[in-house]
Amino acid sequence: MTDIAALTKLIEPEATALGLALVRVKMFGGKSDPTLQVMAERPDTRQLSIDDCADLSRRISDRLDELEAAGRDPIDHAYRLEVSSPGIDRPLTRLQDYDDWKGHEARVTLAEPIEGRKQLNGLLAGTDGDQVTVDVRKFHAMTVPFAAIADAKLVITDALIAATAPLSSEGADKIIETEG
Repeated sequence: MTDIAALTKLIEPEATALGLALVRVKMFGGKSDPTLQVMAERPDTRQLSIDDCADLSRRISDRLDELEAAGRDPIDHAYRLEVSSPGIDRPLTRLQDYDDWKGHEARVTLAEPIEGRKQLNGLLAGTDGDQVTVDVRKFHAMTVPFAAIADAKLVITDALIAATAPLSSEGADKIIETEG
């Protein structure tokens, strides 16, 4: 079993060295297609360019290759490395995400039901200490411990699309043809 906390400790300094904030490190795909997913962003823009992805991917690969050569490979099987931005319907993985995206719609899944609910769909109302408040549609605002959240992500809405418009759309309309 891959130790995600240990991998995060290895990867975070690589992201920080590039001026990036690490959003998530996750292993998925099981034995048939194991993938190490790394999401990062620029703290000032909440976005990530293709060059940022490539630079971070190279740094992570080099670091993991060094560990493998030293006999300390943190992943004991073949895997694919995927480096990306969190995307528009980004996962909410850090407590600060709930304040940063306050007022936007989210889907929050709890590890165990609270008030008979395991799924909270509604507007993020921010945090107080280590508590997260979600104004659940057709119910009421619920405040839950951050530690009780198993998974959370933003829901694509017009307001979210407007809030996450790309800094530049230069080149978005160009088609590059290659011979294969």
